[in-house]
Amino acid sequence: MSTILPAEISRQVADLYQEMEDAYDAVAAELDFTCSGCEDNCCDSYFVHYTYTEWAYLWEGLYLLEEDRLAAVVQRSREYIQACERSWLKGKRPAVLCPLNENGLCILYSHRLMICRLHGIPSSMTRPDGQTLEFPGCYRCQQIVGEDENPPRLDRTELFRSLVRIEMDLFNLKKAGLPRIKKNIAEMIVQGPPDW
Repeated sequence: MSTILPAEISRQVADLYQEMEDAYDAVAAELDFTCSGCEDNCCDSYFVHYTYTEWAYLWEGLYLLEEDRLAAVVQRSREYIQACERSWLKGKRPAVLCPLNENGLCILYSHRLMICRLHGIPSSMTRPDGQTLEFPGCYRCQQIVGEDENPPRLDRTELFRSLVRIEMDLFNLKKAGLPRIKKNIAEMIVQGPPDW
C-alpha cells in the first residue's frame, strides 16, 4: 500500500470518520432511520470537497484496489466528469452515479469522504460567521420526519472544525502555499493523489 498521508494524520482522519459514523448512527437510531431497502441511491448526489486531507485519504484507499479495478474506477471517473459537464451545460445540477459505486455499494466504504458519511439525516452547521445552515436530510428521511419542525439533528460544526484542524496540521508538515481546492470525487481520482 502506498502511503500518502503521514501516519499520524491518517490515524486522525480515521478516528474523525469513526466519530462521524457514531454521531450519524445515534441520530439515525433516534429517528428509526435506515437506508436498507431504499430504492434511491444517494451516491448520485453531486458533492464537491475542499480538503487535501480527504483527497489524500481517499487515495490511500484507492491504492488498496487491484490494478485493473483501479483502472476501471479511473475510467468511470473520466466518464463521470464528462456527464457532469453535459449536465452543467444544460443548466442542470448533475445526478451521476459516483465512480466508486459498484452494484449499489461503495467499494471504498472505509475511505469514503465526510459528506458521504453525513448525508441523509437532518443536520446543521454553524459557519465561522455565526450563520447556522440546516439540512433536511434525504427525501426518505424527510418522509420519516414529516411535519416535525424540530427533529433530532446532527450538528456537523465540530466535525468540520476537527477536519479543518487536521488539514492545518497537514499543512504544517507539507509545503506552504497549496492552492485551495474544490473538486468532485471523480476529479480527485482522475488527477491522482495530491501533489505535495
